[in-house]
This record gives sequence, structure tokens and C-alpha cells, in this order.
Amino acid sequence: MNPNILWICTDQQRYDTIAALGNPHIRTPHIDGLVREGVACTRAVCQSTVCSPSRGSFLTGRYPRTTGLRQNGQTLPARERLITRILADHGYTCGLAGKLHLSSCAGGRVEPRQDDGYTVFDWSHHPQPDWPENAYTQWLAKKGRRWEDLYGGSITPYVERGVPAEFHQTTWCAEMAVEFIRHYRGRPWLFNLNCFDPHHPFDPPPEYLAKYDAADMPLPVRRPGEWEEKTSYQRLDHEFAHNNPKAYHVAAMTDDDHRQVRAAYYAMVELIDDQVGRILAALDETGQREQTLVIFMSDHGEMLGDHGIYLKGPHFYEAAVRVPLVLRWPGRIAEDVRIDGLVELVDLVPTLLEAAELPIPEGVQGRSLLPLLTGDADRSHHRDYVYCEYYNAWTHPRSYGTMMRTPDKKNAVYHGVEEGELYDLAADPDEFENLWMSREHAAIRERLLKQAFDASVFTMDPLPKRLGPF
Repeated sequence: MNPNILWICTDQQRYDTIAALGNPHIRTPHIDGLVREGVACTRAVCQSTVCSPSRGSFLTGRYPRTTGLRQNGQTLPARERLITRILADHGYTCGLAGKLHLSSCAGGRVEPRQDDGYTVFDWSHHPQPDWPENAYTQWLAKKGRRWEDLYGGSITPYVERGVPAEFHQTTWCAEMAVEFIRHYRGRPWLFNLNCFDPHHPFDPPPEYLAKYDAADMPLPVRRPGEWEEKTSYQRLDHEFAHNNPKAYHVAAMTDDDHRQVRAAYYAMVELIDDQVGRILAALDETGQREQTLVIFMSDHGEMLGDHGIYLKGPHFYEAAVRVPLVLRWPGRIAEDVRIDGLVELVDLVPTLLEAAELPIPEGVQGRSLLPLLTGDADRSHHRDYVYCEYYNAWTHPRSYGTMMRTPDKKNAVYHGVEEGELYDLAADPDEFENLWMSREHAAIRERLLKQAFDASVFTMDPLPKRLGPF
């Protein structure tokens, strides 16, 4: 069987932003429905904490160090084959609305097309009209609107009033998805919806922000003085924010500031949820519900003030590395199931290929989740550990780190410096106590360092294929 694949990928969405998975402060009824009707992987980990390396990884099924796309601003090498190219070669019609971010598009440069397999390519890296080829702002123009006239500007130093929901980029992405679903009914298809939200700046539509009372929002997970036990990269974040008026200077933020930001972030997620509902309704209306595998996920997390950090960077806290991952395929995979075992986003490519009954190329490094989704494998265990990389990828110069996480321990190594982090997640789930320099935990650290080194070696490119003994 060749299922349709509706692949919804948000940008910078934390794992703990779904009501059905335990967040009482947010409204996500449509994603909650996917959770009830499908499988939620509650410990899904991205392979990089910034966009391009993560996206290059989960679209190829290969780790960032393998693809060569290790930093924002690099280009995925032409040798790499996207899952969309593979599916297109086997009769799928593939479409995209939103960002792709497998190449640099800074300075007004449009992201160059690769051999990506997309028949429909409605590209919009972010909503701002920085490129004339931005399909979203072209859509606005057809409606007689300009982004500059719709954008509301600052509400607080940390929250902005975004474009009304009717004209929002997330709404446009959903409209493109609905049009695609209706137009290509009757043939196997894959559609990538890659909206920019809930990426910063925190700028929800005003009508959505009005739904959230900041006073009801929880404060970030942090405690005074914890920086003294953490790495220099965390202190660099503090110094960067202190010297950059557009950054989130935690030391200067009040509790109300933090709550305002969280309210705005949750409002952005609720807009996404409403548009997910709109797309799912189109599947039902066109009779394609049962034949469509739906994926809801994000490329990486958002610190959202936890541990005194906003946004992202060379940090491997759960808020940064864990993402939502929910899959639904009526009648083919389980319903209302939670998988608490460790999984990686690199596992998605082999999952989709197995679902489509297509061969998995030898260079793919992920492991198919399909046996877990169907109940043909032990759902309590998929991987002994998960692995995440950061290679000088965003704002911090000379910052290289690798993380290896087991079910109850996390080890992060920063390369070229004598720094690292070690957490006992069973005893310290909020990751306050850095045990890296603890003599009492030296043996555990050495064991995990060896395991992390093994993980690094085992992510080497399996290609070229070995043909013989000599």
C-alpha cells in the first residue's frame, strides 16, 4: 500500500506544548485528537538543536555529521537524497508550503532548489517580506494586503502583536495544504507543511493572544545561582542578551515578562492547532482519512526561559532536544498509545519508506518506528540511547558539542574545552545538578563518555558500501 503522507513540521516547538500529553495551560484540541487516534512518542529527540542540521537529518534519515549540513548557513550536499525525492521516484506527488531551510537564504538570497522531488513548492522561509519570491507575501498581495501594514509591532519588550489569524503565515500554509489535498486526491502524495511558528519573535495574532491570561502561566524552570555549575556557553548566552537590546535578557526580565512570553508562545501553538484541525477536516471531506499517515512534529525545541535561556544554541536541555512527535494512520497503527522509549527524528525516513513498502537505502541511519506503531515490537524500548549534535551552528563561535542520553542519564561533551554536563534524570528531571565535576560520579561520567564516543563513531556514514574483503 502507498499511503498518503501529511507531514506537519512546526518550527521550534517544545515537547511539552500539547494538552493531551500533560500541559493544562494550553488548548490543542485537534492535536489532542491525533494523540487519541494515534501514537505519541513522548521521548522523541532531534539530532541538532538548530534548524538546518535537524531538517537535513530527518529529511534524509542521516545524522548531521553524515549529511555535511551541520550549521545554519550551509547547504545540504547534492549527494544527499531527500525522502521526497525517493518517494517521487516511486510515483508520489510531493508538495511543500513554508520553509525548507536546507540551504542559506540570508541577505535576501532565495534558498536554491535542490533535486528535492517537490512538484508543488510554495516557499516561505519566514513571514517577513525579505524576498520577492516569498509565496506567503505573494498570497497576501493577491488579497490586497501587505505584511508591513498587518504586523502589529511591540506590545512589551519581549512580545509583539502579530498578523491577524486570517492573514497569518500559518493560516496560509494550511490553505496550501487543503488545496493540495483536494487537487491530488486519487494518487499517492506527500505534503510537507512547514510553518514558521512558534519560532521567535513571539508574535501571535492579537485575537489568539487575548485567549491567554499571562497571570495563569507557569514560570520558567530555573533556580538562582545555577549558572555557577553550568558551562561557559550558558554564561555566554547571558552576556549576549545583556549586550543585545533585542535579546531576552533574563536578569532584567520580571516574572510578568516571562509569563507574557509564555502566553504568547502558547497562543502561537493554539493557532497551529486550529489550522491542523482545518487540514484534518479536508482529509475527512475528501475521503482520504484512512489512507493518510499523519505526522505532527517539530524540528527542535525552545528554551523559553528555562535555566535562564531563551531560544536555542549549544544547549542540550530537554526543552531544546525533545520535540512533539505524534503519528496517526487509522486502521494501520495503534490508537491512543504512548511510546515512552527513546526515539530519534532520524527514524522517520525508514518509517515512511517501510509504511510505503519501499526499500530503505543503505545510507539511511535511522531505525523504522513502524513495528512500534503497529504493536509488533516492544514499545518500551527502541534505542538504548539517543544522540544530538551541535557544530558551531548558530550564534556561539567555536562551540562544538555532542549529547548522548540514556533513559535515565544525560551526558553532554563540549569539544576543545574542558567542559561538559552530566545529569541524573531519574533523580533530577529538571537538570539542575550538573554532576560533571563530581568525584562521586566520576565512574559514571567516564562510562557515559565512552558510550558517547561510541555513539559518535557509530554515526559515521555507512557509505560507500563495502563490496568485499579487498
